[in-house]
Amino acid sequence: MKITDKNDFDKVNVFGLGNENSAYAQYFIGNSYLNPLTDPKETSVFLANVTFEPGCRNNWHIHHAKSGGGQLLICTAGSGWYQEGGKEAVSLEPGTVITIPPEVKHWHGAKADSWFSHIAVEVPGEETSNEWLEAVDDETYNKLK
Repeated sequence: MKITDKNDFDKVNVFGLGNENSAYAQYFIGNSYLNPLTDPKETSVFLANVTFEPGCRNNWHIHHAKSGGGQLLICTAGSGWYQEGGKEAVSLEPGTVITIPPEVKHWHGAKADSWFSHIAVEVPGEETSNEWLEAVDDETYNKLK
């Protein structure tokens, strides 16, 4: 469901825009917004609604873990992309759920012509960390249709 108009998007983005994701801005092309849905002090499962403006995407990255770990994406509004290293990109629409095992290089973000939100779930594990890698270059991104 592509949504180019921000006002239209706000009507369907049920978990809210949140604040500018300035802490991780260096790992994104474009602007993203973060709305935490759980408090890490109250539960071992952290959930956040992440919103991407049209064309925004995060860098390639890997969720490392000695055991457990990884990430779940639950797509809630707009239209986006998910891609694992060496594989074709997958279109993301509301209702799509992506399971990302630990140690898998990947990226995700909005399509060029749509706002996009997903709930990001950090899967608990032992010795978890994120490794941020190179940006998804414009040539690669603009080829996605």
